[in-house]
Amino acid sequence: MVVAGVGDDGAVLRPPADRELVTVIDTMVAGTHFPEDMDARDVGYRIVAVNLSDIAAMGAEPRWMTLALTLVDADADWLDEFSDGLYEAADEWGVVLVGGDTTKGEQLVATVQMGGELAPGTALYRHGAREGDTIYVTGTLGDAAAGLSRRSDGASGNYLARRFARPTARVRTGRALAGLAHAAIDVSDGLVADLSKILEASGVGAEVDVQRLPLSEELLQAVGRDRALRYAMGGGDDYELCFTLPEARLPPEIAPEVTAIGRITAEIGLACRDGDSVVPFDDTGYRHF
Repeated sequence: MVVAGVGDDGAVLRPPADRELVTVIDTMVAGTHFPEDMDARDVGYRIVAVNLSDIAAMGAEPRWMTLALTLVDADADWLDEFSDGLYEAADEWGVVLVGGDTTKGEQLVATVQMGGELAPGTALYRHGAREGDTIYVTGTLGDAAAGLSRRSDGASGNYLARRFARPTARVRTGRALAGLAHAAIDVSDGLVADLSKILEASGVGAEVDVQRLPLSEELLQAVGRDRALRYAMGGGDDYELCFTLPEARLPPEIAPEVTAIGRITAEIGLACRDGDSVVPFDDTGYRHF
C-alpha cells in the first residue's frame, strides 16, 4: 500500500504483513542501451518494461516504482512523450510512480527502481536448476537484437524494431511459475549468456536443441534461419523468460506461450546441439565492461 507517494522527500509504503518484497533496478543510457534518436514514448515504455521483466523473473507482482532521469535539455514535448510511454507500460500492471529525481547532465540516462511482492518462500532464483529439468523459454528469441541492428536500414517502425523498443514483460507467466519453477532468469544479455548464469549458480549443465529455439516468421523472413539462430542464441534484449522445472509441473495455462528447448544435465557446461552435432558458440552475451 502507498501511504505517501510523489511530493515528499521520500515515499512511505506499507507492505502486507504476509508478503515478501522484491526490489529491482535498471538503468538505460542513450547511445549504449538504446539509440539516441529513439522515440521518447518508446524510451519511457522500455525503461519500465525491462524492470517489469526482472520482477517477472522473480515470480513477483509489480506494485510501485521510482524514476531518476538525467536530461541534456529540458524539452517539454520530449518529456510529455516520455511520460506517456512510461505510464502506458506502468498502467498495464497497475504500477504506481511514488517518487524520483530529475537532473541535468551530458547524456540522457533513465533509471527505474521497481518493487513487487509475492507469497513467502515462492520467489524464483537462478540457483535451483536440477538434473532432469526441462528448459523453457517464453515467446520468440532474437527479434529485438535483429530489430536494433536493422534500424540503420530505416526499418524503425517494423515488427522487429518494435520488439526492441517495446519488450513484452512476462509478468503473468512469472506469477504462474512462482513457487513451481526451480530456476528462472530474464533473457536480457542473450540466451546462451543468461542460461549459463543459471547453470553456474546451480552447479549443473545443460543441453539445448537449437532447432527447437522459437523464432518468429518476421525474423526468419528478414535474415534467414542461420542468422536468426545466431540472434536467438546471443542477441539479447528479448526480455523473455528462461526457466527450468520438471515437464509434469508446467502450469497448463502458460503451456501455449512457452517452448521446451532442452534439459538440465549433471555434466557441467552448456552444449548447444543440432541433431547429433555440437554447435560451436563463443558469444558470451552483452557485457558492460
